[in-house]
Amino acid sequence: MPSSALWAVDLFGRVCTLSTAAQHWELCRDAQLEFKRVSASAQCCWGIACDNRVYVRVDAGDVPIRRREEAYENQRWNPVGGFCETLLPSDRWPWSDVSGLQHRPLDGVALPSPHWEWESDWYVDENFGGEPTEKGGWTYAIDFPAAYTRDKKWNSCVRRRRWIRYRRYKSRDTWAQIPSQDDPKQLPDPFNDLSVGGWEITDEPVGHLSVWAVSLQGKVWYREDVSHPNPEGSSWSLVDTPGEVVQISCGPHDLLWATLWEGQALVREGISRNNPKGSSWSIVEPPTSENGIMHVSVGVSVLWAVTKDRKVWFRRGVNSHNPCGTSWIEMVGEMMMVDVGLNDQVWGISWADRALYFRQGVTQSELSGKTWKAIVASRECDRSHSGSSSSLLSAGCFFGDEVRGSGESCGPSDSEAERPGPDPERELQATSPASTPAELPWTNIDLKEPKRGPSHAAASFPEASDLSSLGLLPLGMEEPDGAECHPLWAWVSGGGCAVEAHTVLKWFTAQSGLSPSVQTLSLSITPAQTAAWRKQIFQQLTERTKRELENFRHYEQAVEQSVWVKTGALQWWCDWKPHRWVDVRVALERFTGQDGARDSILFVYYVVHEEKKYIHVFLNEVTALVPVLNEAKHSFALYTPERTRQRWPVRLAAATEQDMSDWLALLNLSCCESRRVHGRPSPQAIWSVTCKGDVFVSEPSPDLEAPERPLPCDQILHQSWAPTGKWGSRGCVRGLAGGPSGIYTQSDVKCVCIYENQRWNPVTGYTSRGLPTDRYMWSDATGLQECTKASTKPPSLQWTWVSDWFVDFSVPGGADQEGWQYASDFPASYHGYKTMKDFVRRRCWARKCKLVTSGPWLEVAPIALTDVSIIPEAPGAPGSEPSIALWAISDKGDVLCRLGVSELNPAGSSWLHVGTDQPFASVSIGACYQVWAVARDGSAFYRGSVSPSKPAGDCWYLIPSPPKQRLKQVSVGHTAVFALDENGNMWYRQGVTPSYPQGSGWEHVSNNVRRVSVGPLDQVWVIADKVQGSHGLSRGTVCHRTGVQPLEPKGLGWDYGIGGGWDHLSIRANATRAPRTPSQERGSDVAAAPQETPGPVCC
Repeated sequence: MPSSALWAVDLFGRVCTLSTAAQHWELCRDAQLEFKRVSASAQCCWGIACDNRVYVRVDAGDVPIRRREEAYENQRWNPVGGFCETLLPSDRWPWSDVSGLQHRPLDGVALPSPHWEWESDWYVDENFGGEPTEKGGWTYAIDFPAAYTRDKKWNSCVRRRRWIRYRRYKSRDTWAQIPSQDDPKQLPDPFNDLSVGGWEITDEPVGHLSVWAVSLQGKVWYREDVSHPNPEGSSWSLVDTPGEVVQISCGPHDLLWATLWEGQALVREGISRNNPKGSSWSIVEPPTSENGIMHVSVGVSVLWAVTKDRKVWFRRGVNSHNPCGTSWIEMVGEMMMVDVGLNDQVWGISWADRALYFRQGVTQSELSGKTWKAIVASRECDRSHSGSSSSLLSAGCFFGDEVRGSGESCGPSDSEAERPGPDPERELQATSPASTPAELPWTNIDLKEPKRGPSHAAASFPEASDLSSLGLLPLGMEEPDGAECHPLWAWVSGGGCAVEAHTVLKWFTAQSGLSPSVQTLSLSITPAQTAAWRKQIFQQLTERTKRELENFRHYEQAVEQSVWVKTGALQWWCDWKPHRWVDVRVALERFTGQDGARDSILFVYYVVHEEKKYIHVFLNEVTALVPVLNEAKHSFALYTPERTRQRWPVRLAAATEQDMSDWLALLNLSCCESRRVHGRPSPQAIWSVTCKGDVFVSEPSPDLEAPERPLPCDQILHQSWAPTGKWGSRGCVRGLAGGPSGIYTQSDVKCVCIYENQRWNPVTGYTSRGLPTDRYMWSDATGLQECTKASTKPPSLQWTWVSDWFVDFSVPGGADQEGWQYASDFPASYHGYKTMKDFVRRRCWARKCKLVTSGPWLEVAPIALTDVSIIPEAPGAPGSEPSIALWAISDKGDVLCRLGVSELNPAGSSWLHVGTDQPFASVSIGACYQVWAVARDGSAFYRGSVSPSKPAGDCWYLIPSPPKQRLKQVSVGHTAVFALDENGNMWYRQGVTPSYPQGSGWEHVSNNVRRVSVGPLDQVWVIADKVQGSHGLSRGTVCHRTGVQPLEPKGLGWDYGIGGGWDHLSIRANATRAPRTPSQERGSDVAAAPQETPGPVCC
């Protein structure tokens, strides 16, 4: 998982960050600003400086923040002079926005703040609906407003064209001051608190933020229009409150709490997608009448509070449906403040020593956690001064035993470093986790005359006058950072810190070179890591085992062959008509030969007319073991060359998903052992992904791409598709990788969607009662499967729900304020508004689920991708390490180029953003560094001048799409370019040559194609939707294009392979050439020249 950061402010106003993968604090050194408090999210941090001004710090990423500014030039036809800017009085402005209501001249569009800069000058957009317009970019219509076309007609009386200019946010990784409003009367009061949250409000657009602030006069303000594309927001708006507010806290979802001067708490209700500011306030009384609430912090479904007597409280029953909660629970400890971060993890600053603590044991089942644990991480400046400071402290030991004793007493024991959780009778120890004599002057300055009893740490220290005689006080005054003490914190924010239950943090172990007290703390916390006697016992046991086994090495094996049998009850899809599921008994027999080789046979026992029969499958002949995309059954299919040729695999179904998962794991392991599939796949392997996310790999044979084969299916069907496991399951990883090395933690979040369908009734309006021929009122997207909220489960047992059901407004075609889409009937084209002809409507409900597992995949953070294309064996620039060209599309449609990718560094170094005028959907890079891409509007583009020395290229060239088609995917090989449109048609680009790489036109090749992959030898493989004779398993069939030759790049026919449930295929690495026959060697030089090339070449 990618690392995240914890933000904190010390007593001197310096802002520091602590990464979840690091062991020390990093100081923000970009500006000489002192902050009072900060509030962080995953991508930015807001703060209030000591001058009471608001600042925002946006993390520097590989993808820039760009905003497009648009202006429309409008003209009307004049019988005398033709089209001109002289419009009718009732017309729109000559220069306007898209609606024509606002005057928008080019010179009147200014930057919103000094933190933005223009990327380029204004230019005309010549792309209209995925097709190029005439020179000038004009689109024509009868009148304003109307439907515009790119062709001029005889009745075209008006025209317009769009001017585009991009601005880029430049103040990244630095504190940028939020600009004030122009009107001084509307300026808010100076702020003393703020909170950032709301990025996961139900159905909010991705990147939205809710920024709340409290002024010195107790007023609450809300920052409008804050999002990732607009990190500064637009303006401040006042929110009425029933009293004067002191502090405010906003959670990631729709929870918002605030504290009043009187000690009560305010809860904001009615926060939603359409109303992010909420509608009303509710008052929550404090836990005790004697001490009011001083500080609150909310998360996803928790609330923590600190009262005026420094007691910590946990609010029970807080969630989106009941934001006020039910009751208070007192927790252990006395804190100055607490903060709830992602996953409801909690941090706190102790009142006694200003040390930072982390709440351990917080899970979904136990939100209150178990114990407070001190964070002993040091800062960079502390480590730089550790040498001089430690030598001075060691010199002080010669002045007497008192200093040495106090230093030794600073190291807490196990019971002090880890404080058990909620037990009202126990108190949080006030001892600092890393206290030293050098920190005492700063402790006295901040905690002068505390209104409480003396702490244990203070009692163990000598007086300040005694320490000043040692020379430690001047050291602390001159170099406060160099003192061997833990930082004194004033504020902490974990809104951007993601700590999972399995995350191993390095915050609680002291580093080498720190003070002796901190090293003592490290020993007391983790004795198992440093105890020598454990290593000694382990070594003695190992030697004893070796001695005992030596006495039996001369004996022969008692059993030379062993047989292991597993039986169970499954269902089998019978081979004869009528085809149906029948109950069968299965037995997997795995036996070991004299040479130690293992083989397995699967028997399926069934009954026909009261006669017992069976079929058997040798697992060394199984070419693929694939889960079948069948919602009614937990089924999987076994493929062999003969059964694949007959289009009839062995289909088995289990009663539960767990049983199917167990059988798949066992059969996968047996297949790998029988076929001797060990080690990592070769660089020439073919990779594929099923509809359920299982990753398969196949080793291509040298004659796979042979031009002549006796039978159409002989080669592709004999390929062994070995499963690598969904996210790397244990058995599959052992079968392919040969060991646990190279296994990383992986996580993913996805949404499961169902649809609520209704039909209009003349009496009651829209109702859940439909016609007998209608789809289910709760169904999937197709309407064929009934899916209710109660019956819908996560995709597999490895997934868990992490949210409740919510309405998805980001559906194609749009939706109204309640999420409904309307149409004339089921199924039809849906739109987000109601008309007189709309008799049905539907609404999409989504629920998030999360997967956390491990596998042989290393995550490249932090950008989410939707498409990636890599060219193997691409030659690098002269005199440099061979590089590999890699292009990708982010989830927001940005085009990215990965730098530094090589065999030694396959993850690369950084992303390089490639500017575009619109979001893209697909990209592909072939040999000769040909980069083709498809935009979301269906238009195709070619990137010019891409080379190893210029990896991002020069500019985009718009390629006209096939007539009346919208492209969705493109794949480029050595010289061939293939594309798919939204209707499943596959197109070949004609006329592509090194001198004219854009080509001349599109030629139709086939239909019913879902995905296409073109290899470095111009071989073509696809995932087809409909294949004849597949007995209902036609969805997602692997097919191979035959007859692909230099003189026939489109190929001649199809070789149908394994069918059913495949979703993605990649043969980008398959550069295995077929062996040349004597007839081919005697052929012409034209046909033989491409065969002599060992791999992709650069033209």
